[in-house]
Amino acid sequence: MKKILSMFTNSVAAFVIVIVFLIIIPLPTPVLDFMFIMQLALSLVILLMTMYVKRALDFAVFPTLLLVTTLLRLGLNISSTRSILTNSGYAGEVVKTFGQFVIRGDVVVGLVIFLIIVLVQFLVITKGSERVAEVSARFTLDAMPGKQMAIDADLSSGLIDEQTARMRRNDIQREASFFGAMDGASKFVKGDSIMSIVVTFINLIGGIVIGFLNDGGSFMDIIQTYSTATCGDGLMSQIPALLVSVSTGMLVTRSSAEADMNSDFIKQFRRQPIALIIGGIALIFLMFIGFPPVQILIMSAILIGGGFLLLRREKQYVPDDAMLMEEEMPSEQITSEAEYYRNIDNLYELLNVEQIKIEFGYSLIPLVDESSGGNFLDRVVMFRKQYALEMGIVIPPVQLKDSGQINPNQYSICIKGEEVARGDILVDHYLGLAPSEEEDTVDGIDTIEPAFGIKAKWISDDKKVKAELLGYTLIDPVSVIITHLSEIIKAHAYELLNRAEINNMLENLRKTNEALVNDTVPTVITVGDLQKVLCRLLQEQVPVRDMETILETLGDYGAKIKDTDMLTEYVRQSLKRTISHKFADADQLKVISLDAKVENLIMGAVKKMDSGSYLALDQESIQSIIMATTAQIERIRDIVPSPVILTSPIVRIYYKKLIDQFCPNVNVLSFNEIDSHIQIQALGTIEI
Repeated sequence: MKKILSMFTNSVAAFVIVIVFLIIIPLPTPVLDFMFIMQLALSLVILLMTMYVKRALDFAVFPTLLLVTTLLRLGLNISSTRSILTNSGYAGEVVKTFGQFVIRGDVVVGLVIFLIIVLVQFLVITKGSERVAEVSARFTLDAMPGKQMAIDADLSSGLIDEQTARMRRNDIQREASFFGAMDGASKFVKGDSIMSIVVTFINLIGGIVIGFLNDGGSFMDIIQTYSTATCGDGLMSQIPALLVSVSTGMLVTRSSAEADMNSDFIKQFRRQPIALIIGGIALIFLMFIGFPPVQILIMSAILIGGGFLLLRREKQYVPDDAMLMEEEMPSEQITSEAEYYRNIDNLYELLNVEQIKIEFGYSLIPLVDESSGGNFLDRVVMFRKQYALEMGIVIPPVQLKDSGQINPNQYSICIKGEEVARGDILVDHYLGLAPSEEEDTVDGIDTIEPAFGIKAKWISDDKKVKAELLGYTLIDPVSVIITHLSEIIKAHAYELLNRAEINNMLENLRKTNEALVNDTVPTVITVGDLQKVLCRLLQEQVPVRDMETILETLGDYGAKIKDTDMLTEYVRQSLKRTISHKFADADQLKVISLDAKVENLIMGAVKKMDSGSYLALDQESIQSIIMATTAQIERIRDIVPSPVILTSPIVRIYYKKLIDQFCPNVNVLSFNEIDSHIQIQALGTIEI
């Protein structure tokens, strides 16, 4: 069986070569009859196959097959033209039968029918198929990014594994290639239609001229002979062309091949044995209109026998894909968990830690499950996009898992395998934030908004309209989780920026400024030190999108300064436009200034070492500075929710480290980090 299939596979290449020789070598009329019948059978089988395939990629070889069948028709047209002009209008029984059956003694009727078929194929079917293929190719290419993002979302959520994701990405690429190839291949069919008209007139006019020169009889006999042969030849070429054009339209309205053309051709035809059987049976009925029975029966027997042979093979042999899966499976079946973990490589799988993971109680699963209408995955994807635009880094995929270890209405956010936050959600309620405590009059379940710690209520759906009329801010459950997740990621972004992502960022910059990357990393600064600088910037919510400016600054100062804290300060000063845009509001920056005495006290306590510097301040001074800072922050809390403290450049880094553990959400900026057009409004001064 394998030898037979291999012989069929190699015969495809030989068949293409034979088609080329049809143009050169004259064929005996019985062979020409057989070739015409084979062409018709092939077109019929192609049409039936397009009815049976479930998607375009199941017949990925079709664009190449379209070119081969077009070449076959042109070769047979040339062979039949040679026979008509050299054999007194006789080009075999098939052409003669077709001509006599259609014309029935009237030349005009035959020519009109022929022209109608050609025009229908050219103006209706081929034109429509070409347009559909063109639009499908464009839409497929436009949809590729969205499909890729959906695959990434499924992969990050654990709904599919890496192998499935790879297969889906490959299908997307093959689909785009398929419709692009179909757009180009449909042009061949259009050219074939035009050529058939030209060949028909050549046959008719050339035959009449040759008939007169060779004394082929009376004028009417010559017209009758050559018009019959011409119409029969034209119809014999255009009927299969019409079937293939219809197949084209059917396929593009409902990919390049994975293997070589020979293998894909045989492989994909073998998948549809029913099409072969039906095609063979349909051919038998052509004998009743005068087709030569010997050739018809031979071709029908080949199709029907081949179809039944393939049906029998399907029952005896496992399909190719299943055989491939069997080959990839281990030879020894795993019978127990202990046996599985005897392989030490399997133990290493347990050591993998997800960068970001969210665990859901079972009541929250409908929010995540797309089949239940959940849109959580799409919201996560859009947040990743927005965060990349704002901060300049791509956060890792978010793993989504259900958990029986937490309450049904809870979710848990984990960073690097450890829980950092947890919240409660009522799926059929809205989280309501009252305009003020005095106006909090709607009944609900008291709770705390998980992202910002604000007092809130879970309000049922029947009280939604009333709450909106009273000025409540209502947040759906998915938005509550997404907001909480976004705040957690912002706070821990510096932990998620690993060296692999640094290399990705450098490769992205290398596309536009390769010289800068090559001159700076690792010549002036190592990837590890660059990671420290970027992490310090992210830790204080400074975007790192402008990697070009960051690398240029590090290239200027990195050769002389090895302290990454000081390098970060110089980078911050270079990013003053970005920092000003981040923290200023309408070109105004409301700040608390640091008294000169406090700055002098801090600078006097700085101790420098070879590896860097640190702050050696006594406990009493530390307590005084913290208390003064806390008092000023609380005083302006209602005016400025996110306070900014302004210091001199040399003091900023030490003061920020000092207050971080007591006031972690306070932004500390230096004068050199504020753009010149920003207006500074001092709301207070920190004094001791």
